Amino acid sequence: MYAKKLQSILRKKKISTGERIAVEKENRKYEGLLMPRIELGDQESLVLKLDNGYNIGIRFGPGVKIEKSRTHEPEEVKEEEEYELGKTKKRYLEVSFDPKKPPVCLVTTGGTISSRVDYRTGGVYAVSNPKELLHNVPELAEIVNIREMVTPFTKMSEDMDCFDWRKIAEIAAKKLNSGDQGVVIGHGTDTLHFTAAALSFFLRNLSKPVVLVGSQRSSDRGSSDAGMNLICAARVAVSDIAEVGICMHGEPDDSYCLFLRGTKVRKMHTSRRDAFRPVNDLPLAKVWPDGRLDKINPEQKRRSEGKVELDIKFEPDIAILKAYPGSDPGVIDYYVRKGYKGFVIEGTGLGHVPTFAKKSWISVIKKHSEQIPFVVAPQALYGRVNTDVYTNLRILYHEAKAIPGEDMLPETAYVKLGWVLGHTKNMEKVREMMLTNYAGEITPRSLPETYLY
Repeated sequence: MYAKKLQSILRKKKISTGERIAVEKENRKYEGLLMPRIELGDQESLVLKLDNGYNIGIRFGPGVKIEKSRTHEPEEVKEEEEYELGKTKKRYLEVSFDPKKPPVCLVTTGGTISSRVDYRTGGVYAVSNPKELLHNVPELAEIVNIREMVTPFTKMSEDMDCFDWRKIAEIAAKKLNSGDQGVVIGHGTDTLHFTAAALSFFLRNLSKPVVLVGSQRSSDRGSSDAGMNLICAARVAVSDIAEVGICMHGEPDDSYCLFLRGTKVRKMHTSRRDAFRPVNDLPLAKVWPDGRLDKINPEQKRRSEGKVELDIKFEPDIAILKAYPGSDPGVIDYYVRKGYKGFVIEGTGLGHVPTFAKKSWISVIKKHSEQIPFVVAPQALYGRVNTDVYTNLRILYHEAKAIPGEDMLPETAYVKLGWVLGHTKNMEKVREMMLTNYAGEITPRSLPETYLY
């Protein structure tokens, strides 16, 4: 609620939330929709949604004039949404798809790409109708024929788990095997790379593109990256790159997107639009909204015939542990007592854990490594684990029998370990499978041009 004095003025002028108003302050005039006040915001400030999609706050005080606007709303604003007494009514554009365009399935799972601003708190919330994605990006109809939109659940990605990954994989396999030329998956960005890695292992013999896409800004913000990311994702979905990957902004401007391999990509910034970068790998391609697609990485699978095989066996009782100065290896015993079946350790440098420290990890790992796998991935992210440079490394990998994670990202190693343990608990077989490249997660050598791409 706005301050009582401000409410009184709005009532006298018969202005309700959602109406178009004009506010004049210090010889400057602003026009837009009067929004509900942010619950945690300033009660003395009016919140206006401008025609460009941005919201501004105008602090009320002496000399500020408020009137109903005499100009009409732009058509796109009218069409986007109507407000009445603080309640949002949405009308969606009717998007017609051409059956002659390549058929593609759109899967929506929630996240910022499927979110709008919550004007009670100033945060964002998931939209209830996935058609809003099409409403905001009607250009998709010029690229693909979306025969079906599937929403298995609506969650922010930090709330997902391996059972959600399985649902997404089942839908993707079904749609690809029933004639769709590609699958586009809308998803929250926080754990987008976990899901991309999981689908990379769950979808075997992949012959068509599976494109995960998110956005760093909600779709109703003027700076949203959702539209361009979706357009570029659609371009990839009809390309001949038969890979699971993430398609997001390649730089802060609205110039191009990068399509990044699902096992070699990570969110590297909390808020930048180009937050997703390849790690220890080159991008699969640069993708422009107009359809231009430049392939960068020569090592990529091409579209082909054949059925996708679904392989969603997964052991959920695994954990990621971080080695750091003074870290207590007793956490391993705790997880073992809880019934955990495997661990990924984020090792320092070339893959170390505290070895001759007061709290050495070596004895605890040795105690369990005959029955439980310990995979070490580099917490430095770039580069790879080396088992032989230092004495401490030799002790960890040759005496304590830890499994080197090569140049896998810790998140990818975590997903892969769960997938491997879903197939076998035999320690020799686990080691063999963890050191086998299944989905581009292990590169034979580190290339200098992949660093900080």
